[in-house]
Amino acid sequence: MTRWGEPFRESDALATAEVVDQAQIAIVVIDRFSLLRYWNPYARELFGFVGGRDYVGLSLLDIGIHESDREHASQLARRVLRGEPWEGTFAVLKGDSTWIHVRAQAVPMRDESGEIDGITLIAREALRSGRVEEQYGLLERIGSRLASSLEFDSTVRGVAGILVPQFADHCFIDLYDRDRLVRQVSVHAEGWTPPANSWFDVGDEVRYPERHFVTQAMRRLETVVTSDYLFENSPSDRSDRVSRQVGVTSAIAAPLRARGEILGVLTLALSGLSPRQKSSYGGFDRDLVGAIASRVALAIDNARLFEEQRSTAVAFQRSLLPTDFPALDGLTVAHRYLPAGPLQGHGHGIQTQVGGDFYDAIPLSAGRVGLVIGDVEGRGPHAAAVMGQLRAALRAFAQADREPADILRELDEWVRQLGIPDSGGGVWIPSVSCLYMVYDAWSRELSYANAGHAPPLLITSESVETLDLEVTDRMLGVRAKGGSGEDIVYHQANLRLPLGATLVMYTDGLVDRRPVGGKADPERALARMTERVAEVADKDVDQIAEAAVHSVPGVLDDDTALMVVRTHSEELALREGWFPSEASTVGAARHLAADTFKEWGVDRDQAELACLLVSEIVTNVVIHATPHPVHREFTGSGVLDSETPIDAAGGGADEFDEDWSDLLEAVAEEDESAEDPADKEFLLRLRRGANAVWVEVFDHDLRLPRIRSAAADDEGGRGLYLVEQLASRWGSRPTPDGKAVWFEMPMQAEVREAEKDDDE
Repeated sequence: MTRWGEPFRESDALATAEVVDQAQIAIVVIDRFSLLRYWNPYARELFGFVGGRDYVGLSLLDIGIHESDREHASQLARRVLRGEPWEGTFAVLKGDSTWIHVRAQAVPMRDESGEIDGITLIAREALRSGRVEEQYGLLERIGSRLASSLEFDSTVRGVAGILVPQFADHCFIDLYDRDRLVRQVSVHAEGWTPPANSWFDVGDEVRYPERHFVTQAMRRLETVVTSDYLFENSPSDRSDRVSRQVGVTSAIAAPLRARGEILGVLTLALSGLSPRQKSSYGGFDRDLVGAIASRVALAIDNARLFEEQRSTAVAFQRSLLPTDFPALDGLTVAHRYLPAGPLQGHGHGIQTQVGGDFYDAIPLSAGRVGLVIGDVEGRGPHAAAVMGQLRAALRAFAQADREPADILRELDEWVRQLGIPDSGGGVWIPSVSCLYMVYDAWSRELSYANAGHAPPLLITSESVETLDLEVTDRMLGVRAKGGSGEDIVYHQANLRLPLGATLVMYTDGLVDRRPVGGKADPERALARMTERVAEVADKDVDQIAEAAVHSVPGVLDDDTALMVVRTHSEELALREGWFPSEASTVGAARHLAADTFKEWGVDRDQAELACLLVSEIVTNVVIHATPHPVHREFTGSGVLDSETPIDAAGGGADEFDEDWSDLLEAVAEEDESAEDPADKEFLLRLRRGANAVWVEVFDHDLRLPRIRSAAADDEGGRGLYLVEQLASRWGSRPTPDGKAVWFEMPMQAEVREAEKDDDE
């Protein structure tokens, strides 16, 4: 080679490959399909290519471009392939899992004919050279990052991830919690961690000395840069010593202020942790960090307001759902509710998402349980309010022992009264899916009606599969939306569950989760959930519920309700017997009850009270039983009876009146003259649960009982009053061919606190 300033001799000319290999800048060549064809050694170092791996033919996106910048990189390629050069910044995850920001220039590469057949990408690590255009790009990236999230933690940590290590080696964000300044973020370059009890850690209360530069920044409400007096007024000697050891050379403190209120302070520092061309901040850096701080403060304030609004909305939603269920004989229940994530509204910004998903387990007569899962169409406070009203109405209908199909018919009417005016001058009425089931643990029979809801999963000892529901009708509220005026008929069906069966009831938010960057696939999600549930099928209901709600990955765009119900027969027993409706059978029914209660271990006093109530109810049945059985059919248009009893005056049937004191002798005489005594009979059914017994009496009389107000000199009229006073609960319900009167009694007498004190 000749001396400096003299031209190269031909023999000294360097090959192009040598120049490219020695260049301290990354050079990458990709073809028209964005596949890697060439890179120089510096590109391997910059992007952190894993040694030994062959990257030829891989996509440009495979060099580690961040998920949020992939569309940006794809647009880059399309633009350059049209013949336009491009320059910009994007984030890259290196092979060693560290983040960098890369400043790149891309130009089209042409063949001999002038056609574009690829792209040449020239890149270097951004933000460490101190170039002004790169710092403006940093401000743009931070603004974009802040606009992409309203979650507090991701907001502050995202900002720190952009600033370190490209613009700073240390980043701290301290925020006020009432009167205390608390460290929220502490991020350092190269994975470095300050020694314990030196610098303030996340969660610590931060106290700066009076003359510290951070204190001055917050007091003056202006950004402060310091390089010469870094080690004066340190919070502690240990903090000062660590700062010197790590080689801190310059720092910036910028107050975080939003809407006239100071929220805290952002502090950045340079040190010897990472190599860079500049070792101190200047006036331009101060202005840049001040602009960043103003954006960060506003984002933090918005995130706090949003989280407060969201927590209020979720608390409101959860208050409308049951937090716990009482002990249910023959059933073990677990439930989950997952609120949806923030919703990106079209033209309305980020919105808090509350919804109308609901579930319930309702104790019914004689130990039966009503199980419900449903989903109100739409999102927002109105959907949640409709859900709350709907659930309250359903509970009222259910506890009145209405049949499932009858309840859905009533709920359909209820939903159509909850509409709100829409922008078109009409009324918007939500559609509601609802599956209501009544489970009898003693017979394992499940009676249900379904308004367009997905069937639950059935877990047995052999398999996990979708429960086969032969009845599925349209969702609640659709009649009004269709405007056709047609009647919606809700049907009812019964099935019998296998021993030890478990039901997984869920709303569609669980299987409609959207993979990041993809579309929801409910069928695939259901298959995935089924597989995951099968893996824990032998676990308890809480473990099954956890497995189900976490079985489908992705973004939760809709709220989700889930209830897992496991059946069992432990501590359950049943005995029943048919008796003719004759005065002489009252004693026989009572004798059956007494023997049964003794066998079941019912407390003696409780058993005597229960037998007394059995006598009262059976006596009423004997007196008022209808001579000829009638059949009641529950249809879509109401309850149809095959025969309507006529009273002595020729009028319609009255409510059941239990004044029987002077009628037993007459009943006995009628029994002797009756043509077919077999037509007059009743069923006495006794059930035992874990802590209570239930008594049911079934007959063919359609009239439901009522409590009379007996006068002081009346000999009768107090039977049902005794039942109400002595039983834990009592009631009556219609059946397909008559009615059932029931009461509940605890197996053991409750010991009052006063009695305990007297005994002591």
